[in-house]
Amino acid sequence: MNTRVLFLIVGLGLGALVGWLTRPEAAELKLGPMSIEVQGDHAAGAHDTGPLTNTQIQHIAIYTVAGGVLGALAGLLVTRRG
Repeated sequence: MNTRVLFLIVGLGLGALVGWLTRPEAAELKLGPMSIEVQGDHAAGAHDTGPLTNTQIQHIAIYTVAGGVLGALAGLLVTRRG
């Protein structure tokens, strides 16, 4: 497998993992047309097994993209040096 692709995949995986572990604690309540979302000031723990809210999904996606970019850059640097 190409080194750049390997670093990209590892970066995406690590970014998703960090995003999952640091996702904000959130509770979402929907009453008819009204939707209320409450967030805490610390990361969600293992006890938070409910469905992910939109904010949590965005948080994980941002970290995944950032990890992929960093992984791609690391792969590019490694192949340039080698």
